Amino acid sequence: MENSIKIEKLHLTKKWDKVFPQSDKVDHSKVTFVNRYGITLAADIYKPKNASGKLPALAVSGPFGAVKEQSSGLYAQTMAQRGFLAIAFDPSFTGESGGQPRFVASPDINTEDFCAAVDYLSCRDDVDPERIGLIGICGFGGFALNAAAIDTRVKATVTSTMYNMTRVSANGYFDSMDADVRHELRKQLNAQRTKDYKQGYYDRDGGVVDPLPDDAPQFVKDYYAYYKSPRGYHERSGNSTMGWNKTSALSLINMPILQYSDEIRSVVLMIHGEKAHSRYFSEDEFKKLKGDNKQLLIVPGANHTDLYDRTDVIPFDKIEAFFHEYLK
Repeated sequence: MENSIKIEKLHLTKKWDKVFPQSDKVDHSKVTFVNRYGITLAADIYKPKNASGKLPALAVSGPFGAVKEQSSGLYAQTMAQRGFLAIAFDPSFTGESGGQPRFVASPDINTEDFCAAVDYLSCRDDVDPERIGLIGICGFGGFALNAAAIDTRVKATVTSTMYNMTRVSANGYFDSMDADVRHELRKQLNAQRTKDYKQGYYDRDGGVVDPLPDDAPQFVKDYYAYYKSPRGYHERSGNSTMGWNKTSALSLINMPILQYSDEIRSVVLMIHGEKAHSRYFSEDEFKKLKGDNKQLLIVPGANHTDLYDRTDVIPFDKIEAFFHEYLK
């Protein structure tokens, strides 16, 4: 059929190449699924050993510029240890997922990636389609929340150390950019478009700055400590290597997400570190949410990247209790 869904053949590594150790309590395998734009996504699936029946399921992605072998995989495997079937997926154009050109972001397509994960989970024989939740980390916390606003199949959403990538791209950190600065940025990005087209390939922005300047802000040092060290480095991660296409910011500037977050009727838990430079993203978005089924948890003493991988800091007990309560 002309409109049939076609799954692209992806080349998925068979080795365990995560930045965290494999659990002996969880079965791991790789799967693929296709989104509404025809892009085939790659995911790691984590399932409790000896599980039976239809399980509650979670789709996990992020941080922005990371791959499923990093934070999202750690979250997914940990939640599988706690009784959930969980998939950690690479967003479109990144990691082992398909899509051309590589290393480009889209507020629409990256929201759709979460909805496509719900498509996939809803059709598995071992998943209860009425018990599906999302976990979005960093920039994909914003996209997960955006997916919850459009996808009524999502029953519960957790955001961890959330960024609103459209807000920070358009306004800068702490909304420091005005219209004149934004206009200069648009001029720069569109000149880059011309250059890219003329040269026949897309320049990339370089990822997390390396070498690290002595006067770098503390949050940049924190990013460096994760993405550029054995703690979190991965060869397929844009943040660990050469970053996004330089023009990726264009759509993020022009098409803001979370315009309908005040209409989310399903449950939401937003988690952020007390000392995170990004804390204001979660606090401001939480103010827009309505209903008595929304929660904000500030983790004492934690910075932004502590919630990437520090299992002694990430409130997994709270996350587990939240999903067990609302995915039942």
